[in-house]
Amino acid sequence: MKEKIILLAHGSSDSNWSDTFVRLTEKACATHAHVTLGFMELSSPSLESCVAEASKEAYECVTVLPLFLAKGKHLKKDVPAMLENYAKTYDIQTRLLPPIGEHPALSQALVSIIEETVQN
Repeated sequence: MKEKIILLAHGSSDSNWSDTFVRLTEKACATHAHVTLGFMELSSPSLESCVAEASKEAYECVTVLPLFLAKGKHLKKDVPAMLENYAKTYDIQTRLLPPIGEHPALSQALVSIIEETVQN
């Protein structure tokens, strides 16, 4: 199955905030042509435009990896509802992964950052 991965950040009207996520995801997006950054609200590209583009590019599924630390209201209600709507609108399958804050690799990255900070 041809699958597009959308790295989903919340979004902000502050472009400096959004730029942080562009820099954070730059390597992943450059390394993997099927990976893109999208925003839930207030920033571009929107989640909807990413799903629409995936549909135009003949992807059969979009998998959303939330760049959130925890699963709150947005990931419990808002994003699933958005994805359900986009699946119907763009005739594409959608899948929502747990937020990166739940991934063990993030915990190890935090340890590495702390160790680097303490050594300096």
